[in-house]
Amino acid sequence: MENSAILREWFERVDTDKIGSITAIQLKSAFAIGNLQFPITVVQQMIRMCDFDQNGTMSFEEFVELNKFLLKALIKIGFHLDSPALYTVCESFDRNKNGKFRLDDFISLCIFVQSARNLFDSFDTTKQGRVTLDINQFIYCTANCRI
Repeated sequence: MENSAILREWFERVDTDKIGSITAIQLKSAFAIGNLQFPITVVQQMIRMCDFDQNGTMSFEEFVELNKFLLKALIKIGFHLDSPALYTVCESFDRNKNGKFRLDDFISLCIFVQSARNLFDSFDTTKQGRVTLDINQFIYCTANCRI
């Protein structure tokens, strides 16, 4: 599923009154769908940051812009992943399944992503961002990325 389709699905699930904009509490719920838990004060700040029409809520377009901002921030620290991959890896490193990371969990996640990137790059001989693996290579890769 494409990123925008996933974002649309999350947005529509929390836009319960179907008016095309969501409140801070609804945005917090949207993040929870992706297994991300932010304090309401942080969510309110996110709305203020991306509330381009200054109406105190977040439209779908503003929600997409917030997602782009968050992904850019993660890219700056070395995470070059699309939304589904990012949320899946975050969920797998959420030891207590409560939407929160301890510092050691976050460090483990960073090590995993960097190890996976290094291993991927070793198979990406044409440097085009795509690889083809047979089952033996796939097992080798997954075993080497296991933490």
